[in-house]
Amino acid sequence: MASPAPTHALTVIRVPGHGAEDVLVADDGTVYTATEDGGVHAVDPAGGVRTVGRTPGRPLGLELLPDGRLLVCAADAGLLAMDLTNGRVETLAAEVGGVPMRVCNNAAVASDGTIWFSDSSQAYPLSHWKSDFVEGTRTGRLIRRDPDGALTVLVEGLAFANGVALAADESFVAVAESGGRTVVRLWLKGARAGERDLLASDLPGYPDNIALGSDGLIWVTIASPYDAVVDRLQRAPMAVRRLVTRLPQAIQPKPQRTARAQAFDADGRLVHDVIADASHFHMATGVRERDGRVWFGSLVEPAIAVTDL
Repeated sequence: MASPAPTHALTVIRVPGHGAEDVLVADDGTVYTATEDGGVHAVDPAGGVRTVGRTPGRPLGLELLPDGRLLVCAADAGLLAMDLTNGRVETLAAEVGGVPMRVCNNAAVASDGTIWFSDSSQAYPLSHWKSDFVEGTRTGRLIRRDPDGALTVLVEGLAFANGVALAADESFVAVAESGGRTVVRLWLKGARAGERDLLASDLPGYPDNIALGSDGLIWVTIASPYDAVVDRLQRAPMAVRRLVTRLPQAIQPKPQRTARAQAFDADGRLVHDVIADASHFHMATGVRERDGRVWFGSLVEPAIAVTDL
């Protein structure tokens, strides 16, 4: 399956750190991101970049809480809340059932303060995500944190649970399943409450973070295009899969250069397919649509990027 030609140019904005994995656009136009060293950075509308705080662990997904604090999913430190005025950090959840989370990854916040978040793997830490991906451990979870702090595991058995988003009317929550190239949907309201289906399947690559856009669509990053070798490995006997993950990194399958996001409506119809020029920015893992602009984060780049629809 050949990668399609890019249709969008990107404006790249460097930040002081590598691995600006996610992006978040606040109401005042400030764009937040966080890097692998724990730094949380703000890009103001005029283009200036400042560091607003530092988290323990490796920050991944970002959201805003109703009280104005920044919610940070730190892979190896859990669910955190940062005060953007002084950088103070509070741990909201680090364990589930008394067991520390391995890869607290991405979240969505309901209007009442309920937090839906993913724990990608119970088998491997983030540094060994390829092992989980190839072996297909299916130990990813979608978890709910109630405003009183109670935690409930809602969906288990996910192939590397990743991005999380709520529908505009909060009728369902969606979670990207990177290893399965799907977006799983759990209905929260109405006649189908409690049912699980797919918002999107057979994606053209491996989804990472997802987010509700200002356009009411669910935006999904495609971190790397579909790879037939990876597909065959995922179907191979477990002994073969484990052998591959123990090979030197130089000869293991690698993500291809891409910067792509797709947007789906509440019925799962594809509305946008944004394929950007990945020459100077690739492996887009975070996405936010705001007023016709699409912002990208990257697990590997020391930068964020933006394009216009």
